[in-house]
Amino acid sequence: MNDVYVFIEAEKTTHGVALLCRLLKVARSSFYAWRAGEQARAARQAADDALAHEITVLHIASRHAYGVPRIHAALRSSGRRINRKRVERIMRERDIAGITRRKRRSLTRPAKKAVPAADLIGRDFTASAPGEKLVGDITFIATEEGWLYL
Repeated sequence: MNDVYVFIEAEKTTHGVALLCRLLKVARSSFYAWRAGEQARAARQAADDALAHEITVLHIASRHAYGVPRIHAALRSSGRRINRKRVERIMRERDIAGITRRKRRSLTRPAKKAVPAADLIGRDFTASAPGEKLVGDITFIATEEGWLYL
């Protein structure tokens, strides 16, 4: 929606604001409200830039190791009252990320030198015609009370 308001702001010298708003299906009041908030957006951007500088200093001091939780804790311990989500957003926008020193290891990979087990039963699951060989995975035993499924 911001792009629409920027376009109207750029084209208002050649066409009327009312016409542009009608063509783009935007309320005129919302365009003027967006324009009135320009100063507040600029102040917020300046505050975000100052906070980004502080975050960068802390990040460099930690040898690029600290991520969002530690940066947020460091800012809070220095007396700044700040939301963790705001720190996260600013770090994401400026590509500031901590490092993970632990290696992640998957436990489900087979060993490279593992030898497959020999087929001692000689199982053959290939069917020469449909319905000729049936294989099931339910094992049952007949008992006096009925069938016992394992």
